[in-house]
Amino acid sequence: MSISMYQASVPVLVRGLTNLKTFLGKAQAHAAEKQIEPSVFIGARLFPDMLPLNRQVYIATDTAKGCAARLAGVEAPKYDDVEVTFDELDARIQKTIVYLNEFKPEQIDGSEERQVTLKMRTGAVEFTGIAYLLHFALPNFFFHTTTAYDILRHNGVELGKLDFLGRGTSN
Repeated sequence: MSISMYQASVPVLVRGLTNLKTFLGKAQAHAAEKQIEPSVFIGARLFPDMLPLNRQVYIATDTAKGCAARLAGVEAPKYDDVEVTFDELDARIQKTIVYLNEFKPEQIDGSEERQVTLKMRTGAVEFTGIAYLLHFALPNFFFHTTTAYDILRHNGVELGKLDFLGRGTSN
């Protein structure tokens, strides 16, 4: 049995975003319980030259919606990157999950050889669909969701491996 491009992308991204919502929910509850100003977490970084938590969420959601859109050959919606509260970040993630769930397998399956061009600061980078998914989009997505997890864990939020992996299975 082979795996489809759709199955390797949309459900994986939705699960990762759902788990990211869990991290943020636990952080919000932790801030309330410990009477910590939520902005402390939103602006937290692992190191001064790294991006803060809210930017990790921006990039994870942008990567997810961009991945599905590029594989389907459509334009992704633009988000303004203005979310600065837990509720706003949660809404952004939810909006991205809704967007991803609008894709049908037939829009993405067969995109293995589709040309994907990313405009980077250093110039355009060309990928086939499969190379883009496996060697750029998914690693980038998991880098930023992992960094969000690490920022929160480093700041005392009680998160565990199952929060990152998710509980149970999703089909």
